[in-house]
Amino acid sequence: MTVTTKTPRALPITIIDSSNSMADDVHDHHGNEADGPRSLGRPAPCALYVGDTAISEAQIAQEMQHHRAMKPERSRADAARALVVRELLRREIERLGLAETAAPIGRESDEEAAIRTLLETQLEPRVPTADDCMRYYQQNEARFHSPNRIRVRHILCAAAVDDVDGRVKMRLQAEAMIAQIKVDPMAFTELAMRHSDCPSKDQGGDLGWLEHGQATPEFDRQVFRLRAGLAAFPVESRWGYHVVLVDEIAGGEAQAFEDVRERISDYLELQVQQREVQHFLQELQERYDVRGLDAIEAEAG
Repeated sequence: MTVTTKTPRALPITIIDSSNSMADDVHDHHGNEADGPRSLGRPAPCALYVGDTAISEAQIAQEMQHHRAMKPERSRADAARALVVRELLRREIERLGLAETAAPIGRESDEEAAIRTLLETQLEPRVPTADDCMRYYQQNEARFHSPNRIRVRHILCAAAVDDVDGRVKMRLQAEAMIAQIKVDPMAFTELAMRHSDCPSKDQGGDLGWLEHGQATPEFDRQVFRLRAGLAAFPVESRWGYHVVLVDEIAGGEAQAFEDVRERISDYLELQVQQREVQHFLQELQERYDVRGLDAIEAEAG
């Protein structure tokens, strides 16, 4: 890939397998350096080291609350890795003397500012060329479409969320209207104008064209799974029950390269930075002699 350099700018950077940005991870776990509970006056056992710094099982157990997983072994491994990364970064910041020179930006803590400064000084900013972006676009054209749309009519049988009797009544009313519309499809508009509790009643229940995210989330999730035609069951939402008729479904149109070029560039740039961060952390592991992490990872499978 041909790359050019540009002025550094903030990008969300994940460390190892954490789903959070590096700054978020540091902020979330700041101040968790206590060795944890002691047993019979002896320190908690240690099987993990970064250089001469021991990371105890008590520290790992404390960190595990931030790394939920299906298996406790996976949670333990993720916690151990996060603590190792934090110690590696601390040591490198100390070696380079960055803690004294890094100036926080906005609401950054001193530690977050030092990490940002470390990455800015050690990682060369890279941005994909236009050819890189075009190549990715051509290889992934199926991904670049505008959202699917549906044209919907509905009849709202309203009932408050905490009105149990009212919601039962409204569901039965909606089911009765569905049965009537199946027999006489032309009855939908009249029923909407007479019985709907939505302002769209004046348009026969017509909501027009909808895209994902434009309606109440629970309504949105359900109607975008429907096929064209009358829904066989009432659609429930926080507002009550809806008799829904999908008049038309339109697939998203292909997006031109120029419309998505910036998004592709940001994505490719982030991928490059992620790889560089991983390589940088691997170098730090070798420099500061991490011991015990492989065994913990092996136990997680």
